[in-house]
Amino acid sequence: MSTTELAAWFAPERERFDTACAGLPASARAWWRDMQPRIDAALRREGRAPRLAAALAALPALRATRCVAGPVLRVEGACAPATRAELRSALLALAPWRKGPFELFDVAVDTEWRSELKWGRVAPHLAPLGGRRVLDVGCGNGYYAWRMAAAGAALVLGIDPAVQALAQGVALRRYWQGPAPTLLPLASDALDPRLACFDTVFSMGVTYHRRDPLAHLGELAAALKPGGELLLETLVIAEGGAAVLEPGERYCAMRNVWQVPAPRTVLAWLAACGFIDARLVDLTATSTVEQRRTAWMPGHSLPEFLDPRDARRTREGHPAPLRAVFVARRAAGPL
Repeated sequence: MSTTELAAWFAPERERFDTACAGLPASARAWWRDMQPRIDAALRREGRAPRLAAALAALPALRATRCVAGPVLRVEGACAPATRAELRSALLALAPWRKGPFELFDVAVDTEWRSELKWGRVAPHLAPLGGRRVLDVGCGNGYYAWRMAAAGAALVLGIDPAVQALAQGVALRRYWQGPAPTLLPLASDALDPRLACFDTVFSMGVTYHRRDPLAHLGELAAALKPGGELLLETLVIAEGGAAVLEPGERYCAMRNVWQVPAPRTVLAWLAACGFIDARLVDLTATSTVEQRRTAWMPGHSLPEFLDPRDARRTREGHPAPLRAVFVARRAAGPL
């Protein structure tokens, strides 16, 4: 198995967006043409391509009788015990599974994150997604993007540079029948003003991984049409102290956390990047119920990343993870 075989699994995703582009503005279609070499390059760079392609090829042929896009993304249908074991083995070969949960033919994929909890905090604050064009930046395996599609969105595009996570979404697509997103290996720096056609843009868990968070917010604004809605979810620090925490080498064992802002700082950033009506709608401490190690993500997780003597601190001594949800609109006129 090679990169060529892996690329073949992503070909239907590209074809779906190719079809969707017929209804997009000419500038967005031009953007899509320019993305083809970037997608090719992302798949060529994937060092795990042979393993991922082999896992996808090992997925058994099964027919779904019912698909449910609830808190658990569930595919139901008849499956013999031996075939179910083959399915479980193929899915485990795509690990680590971070976003979920999923259940495919009675194989329960218990992911690191109980993502249904975050969706429950986010969804009540959104403009109805019915009929809207939606972009999910940093979509991972697409769990949230499937929830967006199930909410009636006319188009859901999920982008993420992590091909391994996207391959999990491709595996689900193997069996899923019904509204579904398109998942593509692109990073947010691929976004530019030619793509200003989305009604709703999501960025959840991305901002603090960017050295320049304002550049990321600018990318999100570029993808939105004027008046479009942004849903931003990010790590923050509690108000009352510094405007921004710069954690240094690691934060909660993560190397690539550059800045953890206070909510007031995020609101100022949003205003500086052309957003209006920005507001904080949820503030929740991450718990070890929501994020933990499982058989599907056996590495260390939040319980190992906190100070064993004081769960209010990370093991590096920083404040424990606190996540905030912001909603804003792109202002009218040029950025």
